[in-house]
Amino acid sequence: MKRKLLWLAMSCLLTTPALADERASLEALRQTTVNLIDALVDQGVFTREKANAMIKAAETKAAAATKETAKAEAGRVRVQYVPEIVKTEIREQLKQEVLAQARTERWAEPNAIPQWVDTIKIEGDLRLSYRLDKFAKDNATPTNFAFESFNDLVQTNAAAGALGGVGGISGAGAEGGQTRAADLASVNSLGVANANSQEHRERTRLRARIGILARISEQWGAGLRLATGSITDRVSTNQTLGQDFNKYALLVDRAFLKYDPVDWFSVTGGRIPNPWFSTDLVWDEDLNFEGMAATFKPVFDNGAIKPFLTVGAFPLKEENQPASQGRWMHGVQGGAQWDFSSNTRLKFGVAWYGFRNFEGRVEDTSSLDVAGATFKPMAANYGQYEYGRNLRQKGNTLFRTNALGDTGTTSYWGLASRFRPLNLTASLDLAHFDPVHLVMTADWVRNTAFDRSEILARTQGRINLTDGKNYGYNYKLTMGMPKIKEARDWQVSAAYRFLGSDAVVDAFTDSDFGGGGTNMKGYTLGLQYGIDRNTALGLRWISADSIDSFTMNPAHRFAVDVMQADVNVRF
Repeated sequence: MKRKLLWLAMSCLLTTPALADERASLEALRQTTVNLIDALVDQGVFTREKANAMIKAAETKAAAATKETAKAEAGRVRVQYVPEIVKTEIREQLKQEVLAQARTERWAEPNAIPQWVDTIKIEGDLRLSYRLDKFAKDNATPTNFAFESFNDLVQTNAAAGALGGVGGISGAGAEGGQTRAADLASVNSLGVANANSQEHRERTRLRARIGILARISEQWGAGLRLATGSITDRVSTNQTLGQDFNKYALLVDRAFLKYDPVDWFSVTGGRIPNPWFSTDLVWDEDLNFEGMAATFKPVFDNGAIKPFLTVGAFPLKEENQPASQGRWMHGVQGGAQWDFSSNTRLKFGVAWYGFRNFEGRVEDTSSLDVAGATFKPMAANYGQYEYGRNLRQKGNTLFRTNALGDTGTTSYWGLASRFRPLNLTASLDLAHFDPVHLVMTADWVRNTAFDRSEILARTQGRINLTDGKNYGYNYKLTMGMPKIKEARDWQVSAAYRFLGSDAVVDAFTDSDFGGGGTNMKGYTLGLQYGIDRNTALGLRWISADSIDSFTMNPAHRFAVDVMQADVNVRF
C-alpha cells in the first residue's frame, strides 16, 4: 500500500501543466499530492527532509517542462487526446523507476538496520508428539534374547557341538556368541534381561531445532543448527518428556562451511546436511554427516535435464595408531532431474557407499594376559573391532570378537559382514492437478560386499550363515501438496518396505520403522493437514515384522506397530 501511495504522489508531482484554464484543477491536484506525501511522512516511509526535497525537485522539473512546452507550442499542432495504452505505459515506467530508487535508497527504512542482517537467515521448527509402541504378543521374550548372548550359552566345546547349526549358525559356545539385537540380549548386574519386547510403551516427546544460515560473500556461506536429542543417538532429535522436570540440552546438530565458486560446483565441509538424494531406507531423515562433500551440477541450454554428481568422504572414528584403526565412509552418487514438461518431473540417482574398517575380526590371543586360570585383555587396542552400543541399532548380524580363551564377562560384538551398498533411488512427480501432486518414489539397495564364505573365514568359523538378507527396497506413494505451508493444505502417503539384515549399516537407517534398524518388513500410512500457516497436524501408523530371527532361532519373531501423532510448527 505504501508503494502505491508513493507511486501516485510522484507521478502527480511530475505531471506538466498544459493549459491556463486547467490551473485551478491542477492546484487542487497539487494539494492532494502534498497531502499524500505528508501521510507517507507520518507513516515513517521517509523523513520530512526527504519529502521537502522531493517536492522541490518535482516543482523544478515541472517548471522546466512548462518552458519547453511553451517554446514548442508555437510550431506544433497540439494533440488533445493521449491513448490510454500510452498513459498506462508511462505510469508503469514511472512506477518501476520510483520503486527501484526507493529500494536502493531504502526510503521505507528511515532507521535501516545494518546491511549484514540481510545476509542472515534464521529458521527452525518445534514438534510435540505422542508415540505408542505396540509389541506383538508372540514376540520372543527378553529371556529368549538374553539366552542367545554369550554369557547364557553353555561355555564348553562339547556344548558348542550340541548347539551348532541352530538357526543357520554353527560354532556357538565358549568361542561362539551371535545375535542381531545385542542390546535386546543385554542383562543387568543380577543377570536379568532388561529388554522390552512384549510390553506396550507410551511416550510424549518434543523436538526443537533452530538454525542460522549466513551468506558471508558471493562465494562463501556457513550454517549452524542446534537441536534437542542425545549425544549417543545420531538418528533422533527427540526429547522424551517425563524427566522429573529436568531441563533439556541443545546440541550442535549442524556446523558447516559452504564454498560456491561457480553456479555448477559447490563444496561443503564440517557437520553437514545429508548430501545424497535418498530416502530413509538407507539414511534416517535426522542424520547429518561429518566430513566433506562436493557436488557438480552442469547446466545445459535447454534446462530440461539437470545432471548432478556428488562425492564425499566422512571419518567415523579417529585413527590412533597403534591403539586403534580409523573408520571411514566414502560415497559417490550420479543422477539427473528430467523435466518432461511443466507438470511431469523425474529425478533419479545411483549411489555407491563404502565403509572401511567396519567389519569385525577375532582378537589376537597374544593380547590376553594369563593369570592362573583367568584370561584378561592386556593390549590397549583390545576391542577395536567392536560395533559399539552407542552406534548400532539392531538387525545387522553380529558375532563375538573376543580372543580365543577370553573368559571375561564383557562381550565385544562386531559386524559379521562387510558393507559396500549399491543404492538406486527414483522419484516421479506428477503435477497435472496442481497444487495437488502425485509423487511415486522407489528405493532399492544391495550390499555388494555380503559374502557368506568370506564371513565364515574372517570370523574363524564362528558364523556359518544360512539365513540373512543383503538387499532391501521401499515403495512410496504420496498425494497432496508437496509441502504443508498454509491452512487446509493436506498430504496422504502409503509405503511398503523390506530391509534385509545386512543390506545397510543399521546404525544410520530409519529409527522409527520397527523401532529402528534393519531386518524388518512392513508398511507405513501417513497423513498431514495444515491447521494454520506453517502449522500442521501429523498422523502415522507403522507396522513392521522381523524377516529373519534376531535371536538366530527360527521359532523366535519380533513385531511392533507404532502410532505417532504430532503438531509441528515451522518458522
